Amino acid sequence: MPARDARPRASGTPGRPSRDARPRREARPRRDARPAAPVPGEGLVIGTVPPAVRAVGLLLVLAAVAGMVSAVPTYLEVGGRDLVLGGSLPGVLLTWFVPLVTGAVGVTLLRSAVPRFGLAYAAVAGALSAGQLLIELYRGRGSVDRPAVEVLAGERVLTSDLQIGAGWITGVVALALTMLAGALAAWLWGRTVMEDAGALDPVRGPLGGASVLLGVGTVLCLTLPAADVQDELVTEPGTGLVVVVPQEGPQALLERPGLALLGGLLFAGALLLCAVVAPSLRPRLGAVGGLLAIAVTVLDAGLAGLRDAVASDDLVWTVPGAGLLAAGLGFGVLTALAWRVRRRP
Repeated sequence: MPARDARPRASGTPGRPSRDARPRREARPRRDARPAAPVPGEGLVIGTVPPAVRAVGLLLVLAAVAGMVSAVPTYLEVGGRDLVLGGSLPGVLLTWFVPLVTGAVGVTLLRSAVPRFGLAYAAVAGALSAGQLLIELYRGRGSVDRPAVEVLAGERVLTSDLQIGAGWITGVVALALTMLAGALAAWLWGRTVMEDAGALDPVRGPLGGASVLLGVGTVLCLTLPAADVQDELVTEPGTGLVVVVPQEGPQALLERPGLALLGGLLFAGALLLCAVVAPSLRPRLGAVGGLLAIAVTVLDAGLAGLRDAVASDDLVWTVPGAGLLAAGLGFGVLTALAWRVRRRP
């Protein structure tokens, strides 16, 4: 038998280079999705935005609609008198103040624009709404068990006979929807990517200190009524002495019993906690959203006391009421400062 040629043969057909001998093309790197272009001077980059963020925006919009509707129908019927939150133009404007801001923030979340701004607002507003919801439940259901003088819808009434109305129901629905939006926003916070260049970092310390001081001052003001009844001066016929006769006035936040007391404590604790946490939120617009939620809540409480004092002849505006208004304006100033702090290009 002829001996086989032991030389290795090139694979493939003659005249063609083998597959191993062909030059290999270098693998091109895959092009990932381009991140959002940073804003000049801000360094703001928005990455992953979960679809559930739009659900938070929808809940805020629904809460805003329910809050605005609550100004029209009967809020409570006390002693045969129908009380309406929007019985006058100042009453309508005050009732719509918080819902308008909440609805505007909800629209930004529906558009997925600056998501952590809206999520911070929703989380803080939801935390503050928990205590307010318990107080409203006490007003509508439990206040008749212990009749007392209250200021409801700008009227000084005795809660001995009380019937709930459509305005109270829609108001409770608005608070419940805000709470649900806040819980969902807190869950989505860590799953939403949004960062900036840290323009607010150098002033976060002073901003947080001022926020805590305003929070403590707000809680101290809430321990007394924002609008109260003046003591009556009575002259004794026999002696001619002028005697001060105390008059029973509205109850303060922490003076109500039962569910309302729990709501007041929860509201005060949430306010202090949010005043500490809000300035530390990142990015800068997250801190702006948290401070905005505190500002509108405190300012709404201060304006309510002023409205009650103006609308009723029996009530006068108190120093704690003026303090609430000043604290709300102070939180508004902090919100504006956090909004204005930007790094120049």
